[in-house]
Amino acid sequence: MANTLAQVQAVTAMNLRNIPARWTSALVAVIGVAGVSLVLIAVLSIAEGFRAALEFSGSEDVAIVLRAGSTDELTSGILQTSIPVISDAPGVRRTDNARPMVSAELFVIVDAKLRNKDASANAPLRGITPLAPQLRKNFELLEGRLAREGTNEVIIGNGVAQQYEGLAVGKTVRWGSNDWQIVGRFADGGGIAESEVWADARVVQQAFNRGSTYQSARVKLASVASFQQFKDALGKDPRVNVRIVREPVFYAEQQELMQKLVSSVGWTLALMMGLGAILAALNTMYNAVASRVREIATLRAMGFGAAPVVASVLIEALILGALGGLLGGALAYLLLNGMRSSTLNFQNFSQITYAFTVTPKLMLTGIVYGLILTLLAGVMPGIRAARTPITTGLREL
Repeated sequence: MANTLAQVQAVTAMNLRNIPARWTSALVAVIGVAGVSLVLIAVLSIAEGFRAALEFSGSEDVAIVLRAGSTDELTSGILQTSIPVISDAPGVRRTDNARPMVSAELFVIVDAKLRNKDASANAPLRGITPLAPQLRKNFELLEGRLAREGTNEVIIGNGVAQQYEGLAVGKTVRWGSNDWQIVGRFADGGGIAESEVWADARVVQQAFNRGSTYQSARVKLASVASFQQFKDALGKDPRVNVRIVREPVFYAEQQELMQKLVSSVGWTLALMMGLGAILAALNTMYNAVASRVREIATLRAMGFGAAPVVASVLIEALILGALGGLLGGALAYLLLNGMRSSTLNFQNFSQITYAFTVTPKLMLTGIVYGLILTLLAGVMPGIRAARTPITTGLREL
């Protein structure tokens, strides 16, 4: 075993010393793998950013109340008469003046023009109550002021301000039957709220003919442990027919479809491009073997086995793959990480803003994928090098 390892080390060292002599073909292989890794990480970082925008918004001590059977706000509906029942349920936190921390909300879609694009998109307009900002754990007013209750004033999320044209503090926009004045801009730690426009719920009901109905109620719990008490109480109350979930669970459900879709697209592209990368690496490995026929034959004549020869070719391929994967990951991080964009949320058919999120896990995924590609590319050249007759190689001397 020790002798075999020593042979592998010796042949591998010889291979690596010869790389500068064929640097162009090696560079093609590295760039090919880097390109595949970059595309894979870029697409998967969309799914990661989408997940972060949703899941990181949730708090364990906040519950979402929907109509029974609903999985999202768009298909939900809650009557005005249900809100007092929800507010009086045990387990609800109250303000210093004993007001239940409950925000009855509704969700409508409005048309807005995307910035720097000749296209419009569905922007989410959320009707809220004054307590809504206190129910978002990272809410921060960045500019202007909060909208006044009972008026056509709105505040916009930071993502909305960045992604849509004409939506800025001081501007007026027409949605539904009303003109809306933008009076403030807020952030929410990069969460989903930054993708929304907020207005007074009752005004939104009137402007979009929603009657006195809402689509969800957001509830601040007395404690994390109060969730089950709150859920059980409403579940037994015949006056309401609702579904209650913790906020992080609700957001996890919202991003599941998008996560699967983006991931499948990313891996499909990676597999298609991976074929090209394998061909480039295969050509590199064949050239590497062809340029060292004499050296390999000489080593075989000196007693080196076939296994060390194959192993040395595979190790060289893995090194090129690791370099390519690392380069692709570094480029993805430098060029994309933190860059904001928007995409369609298939759960409610509105745009959601997010930031490309290149995590260490994604970079490791790109490196591992590069290793797999070049390992596959190195198998056949390695076997060829080992099977080349010693006499054939020695004739090259």
